[in-house]
Amino acid sequence: MNRQLLFVLSLLLFPTACLAQTTPNDSKTLQSLLLEVRQLRQDLQTTTIAGQRAQILIYRVQGQEAAVARASQRLDEFREKLARIQDERKHVAADVKRFEDSLSSSENPPTQRKEIEQGMLPQLKTRLESLENQEQQLQTREIEAEQQLRAEEVRLSDLRDQMDRLDKTLENAGRRLGGSSQ
Repeated sequence: MNRQLLFVLSLLLFPTACLAQTTPNDSKTLQSLLLEVRQLRQDLQTTTIAGQRAQILIYRVQGQEAAVARASQRLDEFREKLARIQDERKHVAADVKRFEDSLSSSENPPTQRKEIEQGMLPQLKTRLESLENQEQQLQTREIEAEQQLRAEEVRLSDLRDQMDRLDKTLENAGRRLGGSSQ
């Protein structure tokens, strides 16, 4: 009885041991599957990093676009102020010339002439001088604002170039991956 039991057990265990053995083809298949899984993991990591870089770059571009818009708005404000000051300066200069011309004519009575010489003309000349100073300051600020705008635009252009390079890199990687899997 013990022999029969031993025989039955050996028959049951022997086929299982034979099935668990692998052939060389199974080992190669497992190795190729393992290699493909590793490659997929590496591709996934690369894609994740590229996606994160792209997001960061997009945020930087958006921030730089806002900086360009602010610099452009600032430049526009200086230009508007400068145009108003220049216009006012031209009007005051015309008034000064008109009063100086009226002084040189002999048609004005002495009281009116004295009023122009001591009251209106000095005030207008002071105002004209003040406007000229303001105009110079605004011209300086306008130049600075133009330079700032150009600098911001250069930064934006650089970021857009980086975006283009990243896009081309990702496109080439996609083609390479698409071509290798087909």
